[in-house]
Amino acid sequence: MLQVKTGDLDRMSLLFERHNRALFGFLFHMTHRREASEDMVQNVFYRMLKYRHTFSADSNFTGWMYHIARNVLKDQVKKQGIANKYDHIDDHEESIPGGISADEHLVKKQSHYELYEAMRKLSDSDREILTLSRFQELKYTEIGEIMGITAGAAKVRVHRAVQELKQIYLKKELKTGTQ
Repeated sequence: MLQVKTGDLDRMSLLFERHNRALFGFLFHMTHRREASEDMVQNVFYRMLKYRHTFSADSNFTGWMYHIARNVLKDQVKKQGIANKYDHIDDHEESIPGGISADEHLVKKQSHYELYEAMRKLSDSDREILTLSRFQELKYTEIGEIMGITAGAAKVRVHRAVQELKQIYLKKELKTGTQ
């Protein structure tokens, strides 16, 4: 990013190659809308280029990038209200079973579906922090930088969000077990 900042704009394509999937994953987990997420990824990279002068050598690139992504997401939610409109997860299933039985594939697909359903029931802030922590595999210090909190606060919030997700699962299992 420092090279992009100093005018080597061709390096932006390398950053895109390295980080676009992770950004898409974060944005998709937050919105569950493929096209909106793809558009937002493009917008994040546009803003990175536009605001490259704000990046400093002592900054954490990943934190800076996710900070921009969070702002893009907030702007999109304000603009189009996408936060509460979800596509069904089956509309985005692209897995190709490779050497696993049909039963194993169905069990795996059902588990993914249940996880997405449970994640949808979390608050936006809980879903965001779990996505950064568990799906994007960021460290607590990075999450803290992105969200403007301490690493300790990030760890506590991740723990609480995991506990909330467990409670959602337990409630679902109790409902399906009694039917």
